[in-house]
Amino acid sequence: MRAAIVADMTALMRVPGLAGHEDRVRRAIAARLAAAGVAHRTDRLGNLIATLPGDPAAPSVMVFAHMDQLGFVVRRIEADGMVRVVRLGGVPDRALAAQAVLLCGAAGDIPGVIGNKSHHATEPEEKLRVLTAAEIHIDTGHGSREAVAAAGVAIGTPVVWQPEVLMLAGGRVAGTAIDDRAGCAVLLALARALAGRPAGGPTVHLVWSVQEEFNLRGALVAAQALRPDIALQIDLMLATDCPGMETRGEMRLGGGPGISLYSFHGRGTLNGLLPHPALVRLAEGAAAAGGLALQRSAQVGILTDNSYVQLVGEGVAALDLGFACRYTHSALELCDPGDLEGLARLLLAMLAGIGPGLALARDAGEAAP
Repeated sequence: MRAAIVADMTALMRVPGLAGHEDRVRRAIAARLAAAGVAHRTDRLGNLIATLPGDPAAPSVMVFAHMDQLGFVVRRIEADGMVRVVRLGGVPDRALAAQAVLLCGAAGDIPGVIGNKSHHATEPEEKLRVLTAAEIHIDTGHGSREAVAAAGVAIGTPVVWQPEVLMLAGGRVAGTAIDDRAGCAVLLALARALAGRPAGGPTVHLVWSVQEEFNLRGALVAAQALRPDIALQIDLMLATDCPGMETRGEMRLGGGPGISLYSFHGRGTLNGLLPHPALVRLAEGAAAAGGLALQRSAQVGILTDNSYVQLVGEGVAALDLGFACRYTHSALELCDPGDLEGLARLLLAMLAGIGPGLALARDAGEAAP
């Protein structure tokens, strides 16, 4: 399973898919589903959905990961051909300088570089200043506005980090858009495993969602259509085993899959997720029975689709699951595939434990006061 997850993840990391422009990523995933004999469909917003029918008496489950990545949108092309952009998603300003990017133009992809003023000409007061996204320029080498336009770049053209995959020591992987192409690969592993499952188990809706990096839009649309009883989200969790992160928690690479016990954005978006206790117990029980390590996360500054999916209809029992990831939202993120395999196995065990007897009512089984 691990080899397949790595192969899917690294292939998808190389496919550009800015939020709102996920078509190439969706087609790559759909081709893999077709090869596995898994029926799928696409909704109007662009979400890719595969439904595997199960016992109608059991709670239905939506398991999802987002296909899109953060990046930029072209807002202006200067007379000298330098391209100005607006940021889409939480791109950190200090990660911008001298990075390679890809402009996904109408006539094809065009490489470029975010300019960094020559060190030899940098004044002392400039040396420690970080340029903002509004100040940077992208140099494609064309030399004029007309040449850039002829290459297929216009206002509104999506721009992403130059796709890259680095295989590091111990089998670890660094590169672009691990957030959340790793989750997409785990979801593909589930699709292949569930396609061959025996009769029984819950109805499972696998959703590769769009526009997560643009205010968490796609999964909410899918949930409104599917009306699941349970929602399980797959996404990164902040690794705290690297410099500067030590006091944020106890999530480490190679430590196994994780569950979130608390998330709250707290920066302009006052939303987050407190997981349903029955699903926490389900995850903990499945991990213990399967001999899987299970890490726990509680973070401020994190917001996932489940923060909104939980509010659909009369309420959806929700839990965020994930994998430790370092250097999030930069051009080169880093994860351990062992955690991804563990996450896939945990999810399969959890799904196997969802039947008609799983009580989601808050007072189920408790005596009246």
